[in-house]
Amino acid sequence: MLDFTPVRNHEKQIDDLATGLTVNDLRRLTNEMVDTMLDLIADATDADVLFVPVDPHANDTYATDPTEANLPWTLGHVIVHTTASAEEAAFLAAELARGVPHHGRSRSEVPWQSVTTIAQCRHRLEESRRMRLASLDMWPDQPYLDNTYQRTPKSRKINAITYFLFGLSHDDSHLEQIREIMRQARAARLEMRD
Repeated sequence: MLDFTPVRNHEKQIDDLATGLTVNDLRRLTNEMVDTMLDLIADATDADVLFVPVDPHANDTYATDPTEANLPWTLGHVIVHTTASAEEAAFLAAELARGVPHHGRSRSEVPWQSVTTIAQCRHRLEESRRMRLASLDMWPDQPYLDNTYQRTPKSRKINAITYFLFGLSHDDSHLEQIREIMRQARAARLEMRD
């Protein structure tokens, strides 16, 4: 997997990581990321999906319901959030690759409250893998990598490969959160047995 730490530490730009990557690399990286997430929840139970972890840093500035802004995220919440973000990046990257100018967001997120079983989490990850890989099949043989998007006037221009990496980087930023939720959920299971 790509190491996004230098990007998060502001030592590199994400487009530095994109240098030399191909569509096949993006396929491989997508599979690695989804496999990693599935491995992190391999022993999860339905109770773990609904388990509310302790998270003193919980702060969802994009929460549609203000009462949920500081709620810790359940495993189901993290899974639907990360997959929606990665899919959005993948679909917008496909448009850039096809020469379509950036025109706004392309986001669809499953309501996290509806994800109550580990089977749903696994299905959501596999569905997301299929959708992201399918988006790469939409790229032309010669993608328009000179078709770029600039998020803010001060940010760097990004092309389709870099845009796709934003989704993987976002996934990567939630891996530790998934690990911590699972650590706390396992501990809670052990406490209940004692």
